[in-house]
Parts: sequence; structure tokens; C-alpha cells
Amino acid sequence: MLQLSQQLAQHVKPWASAEGITSTTIPGLELLRVDSPMTCLGSSIYDPAICLIAQGEKVLWLGDRQMTYGPLSCLFTSVHLPVLAKVTKASPEQPYLGVKINIAPPEVADLVMALGDELPPLSEAPCPELACGLCRAQAGASMVNAILRLVQLLDSPRDARILAPLVHREILYWALVSEMGGRMRRFATADSQIHRISKVITLLKDRFHEPLKMGDLATMANMSESSLFHGFKQVTRMSPLQFQKKLRLHEARRLMLSEGIEASTASFRVGYESPSHFSRDYSRQFGAPPRTDVLRLRGGPLDQKTESLLR
Repeated sequence: MLQLSQQLAQHVKPWASAEGITSTTIPGLELLRVDSPMTCLGSSIYDPAICLIAQGEKVLWLGDRQMTYGPLSCLFTSVHLPVLAKVTKASPEQPYLGVKINIAPPEVADLVMALGDELPPLSEAPCPELACGLCRAQAGASMVNAILRLVQLLDSPRDARILAPLVHREILYWALVSEMGGRMRRFATADSQIHRISKVITLLKDRFHEPLKMGDLATMANMSESSLFHGFKQVTRMSPLQFQKKLRLHEARRLMLSEGIEASTASFRVGYESPSHFSRDYSRQFGAPPRTDVLRLRGGPLDQKTESLLR
């Protein structure tokens, strides 16, 4: 496994030549690179994806949950989630390197149908951790080999056009038969609670700046308000109101960094009615008032890297 990790890092590094997120010519494949530990928390909205660290270490925070994520740790995100992250182990000689493979429910559902009864039955035991939209597992050799082959296809665009979709499907297969497979199946099943909650999450993501009522969200998801609240908290580790607030704060931070607008303007654009209320929430989320935080992020090369990781 150590050899596989080294091989993957060697193939990712040339394609991820700059810090931040690098899109590739293979649809759905992105590469990540950071050259030194981050001094500030990065904030981003994680999309449904499978991510694998080839080298380095990162700490993630989702609501009240903290996860450390190291070499050959595989992360599965089943829904859009506002996450805080900090790379803790990286250097110019051995940068943090990661591979991200975007996924969609229909892809997973198609493979679940193809496998049919060959998949082990889902556990019926109630477990809040199993419903969380973010899970981590140590990748097996078969999955790492498949991800390595997908990255290697970047060297051959002609072969990638035909083979990349097949390798992508193979990666989903190895994920489905791994310990994260149960969550992936719930994510892809149209009548599952997680799938219904994912529809609410998508709505909140698209309309986070609007005032939304719990009753309207519950009706859209065909759930009671109580079921939606508890199910939503299991999946996202926060309530719908907290989730919407984090989306607003993430977007306001991005606007101030990328567009250079003032905090008061950003607060109104993301749906806050009171700049002082926005400043209090922002300070609780990022550990400093908006202006202080943005100046800190812009303060030097290391912090500019953090900005490049914000999406």
C-alpha cells in the first residue's frame, strides 16, 4: 500500500503543478495540491464525490464532527456540505496531494441495479453516524489501483476518451463493495430518506439567500417537519437553519476575497438584514471579524493559497 501511495503521488504531482484545485481533461477528475501547512481554515462546499489523499494530511470539520484524513484515506461525500478544512502536513518536497472524483446518484443507482442481489443487505440498525453525508474509510488496494490508472490516463488523451468512463465505473464498484457502500446506496436510492434530504440540501444551496420555511421544505421532501429536522441533522451534522447560515457565511467570505467587496455589502448579498448580526455569526464561524479574517487570508503567499482553495 505504501508503494501504491508513492506511485499515485508521483503521477498526481506533475499534473497538479500549482497549489489549489486543478481541473483535468478527464470529466469529473480534479487534483489538489498544497505545499505547506495552512495557517487559516479553508471553507468550501463539498460536492458529491470520492476523494483520496495520495500524500499529506488534512483535518475537516462538519458541524460538530472533526475528521483527520491521511494517506490513502478515502472520503465519500454524498450531498453538498459546507466544510471547514485545514491541511496540517505538507511541504514543497512532499506536498499535500489529493484526487477528487465527482459522482452523481444515477451513476451509483445504475451500478447498484447491475449488481442486484450480489451486494450485501443494508443494515437496519439505527446509527446516526451511518446517515452522515460525509464518511471516511481506508481505501483498499483495488480502489487505489483503479484511481492510479485513471490519473495515468491523463498522459494519453486518446485512450482516456474511451477508457476513463470504464475506470470511473470501476472506482464506483470498488467503493460500493467497501465499507462505505451502504451510504452510497442510500444516497442513490430515490425513496431513501437521505435522497429526499439531498433534495432539500440542493434547494438550500441554490436559494440560501432567501428566507425559507421548515414547512415548505418538509412538503417538498414529502416528510414531516420533525422527520426532516432529525434526518437533516443526521446527514449534515447541523439543523437546516444552521446549514443555511453556513452556506451564507461561506459565500460571503468568497465574495469578499474574490470580488473585494465590503463586509456590509457581502452580508446583504447573501441574505443578512443586519451587518452586525452577520459580523457576529462570521466571527463565530471563522474565529475573527470579516475584515480581520480577509486581511489575514490576503496577508502572504501561504494565505493566498488558502484563498485559491475556496470554492
